[in-house]
Amino acid sequence: MAAELVGGAFLSSFLNVLFDKLTFEVKNVLKHDIKTRHLSYVLHKKDSVSKILEVCDSLKHARTLLQVNLDTYHEFSEGVVVPCDLLEQLKCLRVLSFKIFSDDENLLHRSIGELIHLRYLDLSDTSIVTLPESLSCLYNLQTLKLRECRNLKKLPSKMQNLVNLRHLDIFGSILVEEMPKKMSKLKDLQFLSHYIVGKHEENGIGELGGLTHLHRSLWITQLENVKNSGEASNARMDEKIHLNGLFLSWSSFEESEVCDSHTEKDVLDKLRPHKDLKTLFIRCYRGTMFPDWVGQSWYHNMTWLELSGCRNCWVIPSLGQLPSLQSLIIRELDKVKKIGGSFYKGDGTHQHQETPFRSLKILIIQRMPCLEEWESYECDDDDDAPFPKLEALWILHCPKLRGDLPTFLPSLEKLRIEECEEIGCYLPRAPILRSLTIDGKQEARMRELPLSMLEVLWVNGEQQVEYVFEAMTHTQPTSLSCLGISECSTAISFPGDSLPPSLKELSIKDCKNVEFPMQHQQHHSLTYLTIKNSCDSLTSFALPPFPNLNDLRIERCENLTSLEVSQSQSLLYLIISGCPKLENIIRVPGSLETLIIRECGLLGEGIERKDPHIWPSISHIPLLLHHALSYTQMEGLSLPFFLLLLLACSCPLLDLAQFGEQGNLVKNDFTRCGLCINT
Repeated sequence: MAAELVGGAFLSSFLNVLFDKLTFEVKNVLKHDIKTRHLSYVLHKKDSVSKILEVCDSLKHARTLLQVNLDTYHEFSEGVVVPCDLLEQLKCLRVLSFKIFSDDENLLHRSIGELIHLRYLDLSDTSIVTLPESLSCLYNLQTLKLRECRNLKKLPSKMQNLVNLRHLDIFGSILVEEMPKKMSKLKDLQFLSHYIVGKHEENGIGELGGLTHLHRSLWITQLENVKNSGEASNARMDEKIHLNGLFLSWSSFEESEVCDSHTEKDVLDKLRPHKDLKTLFIRCYRGTMFPDWVGQSWYHNMTWLELSGCRNCWVIPSLGQLPSLQSLIIRELDKVKKIGGSFYKGDGTHQHQETPFRSLKILIIQRMPCLEEWESYECDDDDDAPFPKLEALWILHCPKLRGDLPTFLPSLEKLRIEECEEIGCYLPRAPILRSLTIDGKQEARMRELPLSMLEVLWVNGEQQVEYVFEAMTHTQPTSLSCLGISECSTAISFPGDSLPPSLKELSIKDCKNVEFPMQHQQHHSLTYLTIKNSCDSLTSFALPPFPNLNDLRIERCENLTSLEVSQSQSLLYLIISGCPKLENIIRVPGSLETLIIRECGLLGEGIERKDPHIWPSISHIPLLLHHALSYTQMEGLSLPFFLLLLLACSCPLLDLAQFGEQGNLVKNDFTRCGLCINT
């Protein structure tokens, strides 16, 4: 089937050639047999691309030219290949794939149409803006790949002449506004990544009707150009039985735009796919209700479904009886107020109702500004409860949602709730929960926090943080490896004045009255620690209790006066910011690779004057950043060239142009770096 999709016997023979192909190095361009037919090439930084022309001049009967692991454009010693110069020498090519094009969009125009034997053309990732009309004369062409051609604005107007075309890929070529006319003439087309619906009949949705052999996935965009259900019906989507995935997309619209909801629903109804579809994505649909086929249980192979940006819809369709559905994403359905009982069942088939969402593993509900209620499903016992296999549940940015959430999720491992301020109900019972994130001001909590099972726990707000610390006084979190707490003003401390023994990562943010544990014995597991605007009682910090810590970040600890990091041979990264009373870093370990200091007045002054109590212990660090150093001071640090540029990329005293092309490249790379000051 794979060979059939991109050219049948041609691909089969072509793949055989690849195993025995000649890969040449440009320094040996004159040593090749003139009978060589199949070429691939690799260019390195010091190679001259003009030598490709030299070798191709002696191999005018080559059938294949492929690039392998091409480096970026600016690294070549003599610019880029001019396509017309190259292609005029290789008129026998069957396979062509290369990306070293000049930005001049016209360079292909004189040459590409002369490659009448061409079967395979890959211009992906090039900067080409338009394709020459002469490309429509390549009657033998079977594969045309134009992926990620982000400047490409249109396809050749007479593409219908490419009657042997099997594979057309324009994925990521986002500026193409519509399809050429009469695409239905490409009867042998077996893969089409995107169809962009035009406003005229000759490039409208009906042109898909003649493309009956399409395989894999198809994106159909700009569906707002479909005027009525008759046009949609002409696409004959239910007859495209080889498609695995279908992506239906309307352009985003303003709330002020008037849409005929009945017409919109009829259009979507006529775009009904065949019953063996596996993936369905509907974006920015403009109707108020979905047609009945969305969610019908006869889609027995559907495993992935996303409804996104359907801002006029006020009801979620019945989806609970899709027998194989594993991933469900519902986002930006702005007018939906309730997830009701029909969500679980009621697909209109009058068949026996199975356990709702019996195969679902991932459920994401996101950015639903009007959603207020999630109606619970009534069942006699837990065995009949919906979502028996659900492993991940995300509820994000639903500010009006109060409840109720599913009561029992026996397979749930990851639960994430963010920016759902009105949720006040209990969270689902989840006996094997591994990861819990609650971020926002919501009051939701679990009946029983499964601390013995939890590995990742992030909570935000006083009630949540207090609840977690209270639970830890009764149950030792034996599996907890990552803990994050934030935005709690209550005075609380870790039970036993020590961290959970299994903890590897700890983040404390905006918790000024949290007592950092004294840690009377060594904690060997902790490798990552962040303290930000927290722990006001912390005046000194010593690293010896954490022998395996390799990343330490301390920000806005206003009372911190000393930091001792001696005896640590594992610390690699140390970031200190906004600690005005910090005077000294005691005995920096030799393992440290990165030290970043910002807005630490007393410590900064010591570094600037190269204080003998500070400077000797930090001058060896490979990456040392301090916001107060001037360019003239940095010149004396004996730091690598790229680091000097990084340090001074926003310094008005430094003219990066004096370093030539390398300076400009580094400037481009680092002026947006979050570590740099005033960028």
